[in-house]
Amino acid sequence: MAEPWLDRVRRAVETGGRLRPNGDSRPHYVVCGQDALAFHVVNGLLATELQAGTVRVTVIVPPRRRADGPDIRAVRGVRILPADRLDEQTFRAAGLAGADGLALLHQDDVGNIHAALCAQEVEPGVRLVLRMFNTSLASGVRQLFPDSAVLSDAVMAAPAFVAAALGEVAPTHFRHAGRTLYVAERADVRPEDVVCAVADTRDPQRVRVLPADPADADVVLAEATGQPAGAELAARRLARVARRRRRPLAVLFRAVRGFATRKIGMAMIFVLAVIALLGYLISRAEDVSQGQALYLTLVTTLSGADPDTNKPTAAQIMQVVLNLAGLALIPLITAVVVDAIVNARLALHTGQIQPDRSGHVVVVGLGNVGTRVMAQLNDFGIEVVAIDKDPEARGTSLARRLGVPLIVGDAAQEETLRSASVGACQALVVVSTDDVANLQAALNGRAINPDLRVVLRLFDDDFAGRIERAFGISASRSVSYLAAPAFTGALLNRAVIATIPVGRHVLVVAEVPVAAGSALDGRPLAAVAESDGVRLIGHTQVGQKRLDWAPDPRMVINAGDRLTVVSRRAGVAWLLRQTSPPPPVPDPPTVPA
Repeated sequence: MAEPWLDRVRRAVETGGRLRPNGDSRPHYVVCGQDALAFHVVNGLLATELQAGTVRVTVIVPPRRRADGPDIRAVRGVRILPADRLDEQTFRAAGLAGADGLALLHQDDVGNIHAALCAQEVEPGVRLVLRMFNTSLASGVRQLFPDSAVLSDAVMAAPAFVAAALGEVAPTHFRHAGRTLYVAERADVRPEDVVCAVADTRDPQRVRVLPADPADADVVLAEATGQPAGAELAARRLARVARRRRRPLAVLFRAVRGFATRKIGMAMIFVLAVIALLGYLISRAEDVSQGQALYLTLVTTLSGADPDTNKPTAAQIMQVVLNLAGLALIPLITAVVVDAIVNARLALHTGQIQPDRSGHVVVVGLGNVGTRVMAQLNDFGIEVVAIDKDPEARGTSLARRLGVPLIVGDAAQEETLRSASVGACQALVVVSTDDVANLQAALNGRAINPDLRVVLRLFDDDFAGRIERAFGISASRSVSYLAAPAFTGALLNRAVIATIPVGRHVLVVAEVPVAAGSALDGRPLAAVAESDGVRLIGHTQVGQKRLDWAPDPRMVINAGDRLTVVSRRAGVAWLLRQTSPPPPVPDPPTVPA
């Protein structure tokens, strides 16, 4: 027997859930995408369950699976819905009506906006989380969809790549509750400005985030007065190696070497070798000096010689061969000149002719992430050389506008890396969308310079960690792993204030409300510290707007309070479970009279 409509409304109100057509009061989230970001977001949603089955997740994926990245279809506990288009029919089939949130995670800004408009027709009140590269559209999209979050994974991940490339603390800063907080080394801030101990990075092989003893941390979250001094300090420290060194002779030699093609060069070398050998033989046969032998050789080769039947047979043969070599030499010289002009124009157009540099950073791949990394390095005053095999890549126009040298070529080829002076750069950042090409470029760069700092982007975070350990790569990053906590928090309607990348770890600064009847409701604030992955930095009581930055651990938590924390990914999942309402108790079965 179906549950009466009024009883369904009553249960939805009591449990704080949305009214769903099927009467299921469990939270329901719809995720669109099948890349690594969607995979991590789905796992983040499932990690918030108090018990298995208390959260429903539907994933809309294209019918054809992508070859790269993790397989989201293998995640247990989710419903997979293959669909070619994200339209109203697809969203109705996914059960979007009554859903709590919709995440549009495709790498297509216009497609995500179109899908959001279709979703509004099915469920006007659903919370939207859109993935967008063009952040300038964010304000317009928020006006179009009031209950939405517009996030860019490239913007979130770029500071981690910049920090890893330069061997510095990520220049992260943000404002919250009227204060500016920034991440810096403990030696660079005053003790009274420290808000939270972030990590102990003194041993690069064993980075400890949120250490039990705050005194062990050398990286801290501190408060700044006025402007974000932490970012300014980081910028000054990062810019100390921005120097350019030119070598005109080496540049000229490299340009001349690249003018002629391999076949023409080999033919020219062969003809000149034949002429030199015959000139030597003529000097021996005619018993003349070296100068006279050179004169006879050049005259015979370039202008020919009068026939002389009285000469010995060997001399006549050498004379004929020299004449033939002269006939071949003139076209070869013409071919070399024409080929040099054409190759020079192509090299200038593709950026292959570059002056030697040192202390710069080479960025491979000008997609979403590479463009952000290049722009941030340029803002810090660091000299950048960009490489991309597509002359019309997303970031090429920005590179030309910023005056960043751009080399159009395959970074997996050693010659392309040498043209960017990889041997003298301070870091190689490889952030294209092809894992195989990224790994090959990183290994070739390490072969050119064994001490080169390499920052490598890989889509699979587990694979990234194994590559870092196996090949000695300085740092490998997964963009989706760095950005997923912010997308998950936005989908759960939790305020993710900032993300802090530390080595291969990522910390989340979030403000989490406490629901009535949750595990933390009625407990002291000290209970938040029961998890090793959570640090409480602020507490806002229900009905108040002022944030207490130094709360008393004995204060009791009430429903409606908001907790501001710095947490690891696992700590976020634990805190969401502790602050969420208990799952609804199913009604006992009705026994017919």
